[in-house]
Amino acid sequence: MRLFDSRPLMRLFSLAFGIFRAPTGSFRISIALLYGVVCHVIFTAAVLTMIAAMFFGMSESFGRIPTPWSILANASLILQFPLTHSLLLSQRGGRILAKLAPTAFAPTLATTTYAIIASAQLFMLFTLWTPSGIIWWQAEGFIFVVVCCLYVLSWLLLIWASYDAGAEVQSGALGWLSLAQNIKPVFPDMPTQGLFSIIRQPIYVAFALTTWTVPIWTPDQLCLALTLTAYCLFAPRLKERRFAKRYGVRFKQYQRDVPYAVPRISRSKGRS
Repeated sequence: MRLFDSRPLMRLFSLAFGIFRAPTGSFRISIALLYGVVCHVIFTAAVLTMIAAMFFGMSESFGRIPTPWSILANASLILQFPLTHSLLLSQRGGRILAKLAPTAFAPTLATTTYAIIASAQLFMLFTLWTPSGIIWWQAEGFIFVVVCCLYVLSWLLLIWASYDAGAEVQSGALGWLSLAQNIKPVFPDMPTQGLFSIIRQPIYVAFALTTWTVPIWTPDQLCLALTLTAYCLFAPRLKERRFAKRYGVRFKQYQRDVPYAVPRISRSKGRS
């Protein structure tokens, strides 16, 4: 088991610094930079908004829709993320993504376009939510410090897992950096190192953990946590089907060796 793998970092650096050797093509580079800026601005805004909104248990947001319509609006905001997220990973979703960029560049920009949409969805969820105004529990004193540490740890695990899976893909950088260099996007190999050597779905598990390690609990936060956790537990099944087709016997062996979402307390002597 290797918990830290330097290869994802080297791969990201190589891709990023390759932009300084990009071949000429002002239109292609302009499109790449435009998509890159939009992607990373929205991505950053979405992450920061999510961190802040859940820290306050979804009790602070900009939504102001009156009851009972706020319940329908909030339900729509929650469901639009997992439903669209899963759709865009399908073949039909790929055709939709192809229409959201110039035809000649769409295949290369697919990961960037996907990241833009996912980030926009999260940003809408956490900024347009209408708070119920009910606070069930709020951590104080030493408990507040402990819960905040757990919240930070959950986010660090999510960052770590995203790094192991390929930061260039998770952040959307792969598409626009490849386009700028006029190369075909090279996707990372099937992740098996780092957190992926402990469980098969560390990104989804860490994402779910961020929804449960908050210092303020409201009906809003509970609804959000239950919905997103259910998605994080069941949606990866579709991902694993794609991996089984892509990697075949290799992925089947990985499935046998590594648990889905809950780490094994002990490992057999035959495994490292």
